[in-house]
Amino acid sequence: MSSPTSVPTIKLNNGVTIPVIGHGAWAPDTDEARTKAKAWLLTAIKTGYRHIDTAQGYYTEGVVGEAIKESGIPREQFFITTKLSPSHHDVVEKTFEQSLKALGVDYVDLDEKKNPDGSWKVREDVTFHQSWAELEKLLEAGKAKAIGVSNFSVKTLEELATTAKVTPAVNQVELHPYVVQEGLREYCDKKGIVLTAYSPSGYDVVREDPVINELAGKYNVTANQITLAWHIARNVVIIPKSSDEQRQKENITLPTLDAEDVATISKLDRNQRLCNAADKYGQVYGWSIERMGW
Repeated sequence: MSSPTSVPTIKLNNGVTIPVIGHGAWAPDTDEARTKAKAWLLTAIKTGYRHIDTAQGYYTEGVVGEAIKESGIPREQFFITTKLSPSHHDVVEKTFEQSLKALGVDYVDLDEKKNPDGSWKVREDVTFHQSWAELEKLLEAGKAKAIGVSNFSVKTLEELATTAKVTPAVNQVELHPYVVQEGLREYCDKKGIVLTAYSPSGYDVVREDPVINELAGKYNVTANQITLAWHIARNVVIIPKSSDEQRQKENITLPTLDAEDVATISKLDRNQRLCNAADKYGQVYGWSIERMGW
């Protein structure tokens, strides 16, 4: 069973190591909730989390930076991930500098391009090929130790590869037992791209699944711990988020599942997205499911 003092790491395709269990920094869309985020980020750090996942669009980069500073732990011991705002693909460098200033750091460990270029466009003439080239410049300058993407499919990764000089180190996608994405996982593994799961628990929809709860009884842990352990068994990085200190401890203390139980959980797949489902027009972030490659 993993513990706060023994969180394993995975080496990215450029040699940088990333803790496989991180803590998300998303907060509800209110000033009060974002201000309160610092308190639960500090408890997460106290619990043992050193991988913190934020984004400019979360509006929590400032409190992430404050929490890290107030923890008294050297910045070098943290792995900080942030993301380019979906509507800022035409101002990559400017947006990134704003992120560094908000975080109060000189570099980030991972900067991700959030969504292919169908997401909340502000300019039709800027493609993800162009914005990725700008991220490559940040990597070359040492301002980001690694660069990655979010919500990319095999289709869009293949498209990006036609112009990219640098293969993404990470692809962060919605991933849980109801949307297993085995084909994407296999593709990323072959290309040396680490897959990171957001919404890794699948919320109460997955937590209430009878199979998950039966296994929770077998291992004497919570349903949430079973789902998170399933990700780790598949070499997927996870970024659960909780404002509750006890749940934070549970999320970083996971059992090692038997291979047959990992396979059983994978069979729950129904290609059901719970966080980023298509809207009534059949679109996600302005693109059709087909165009996204989902």
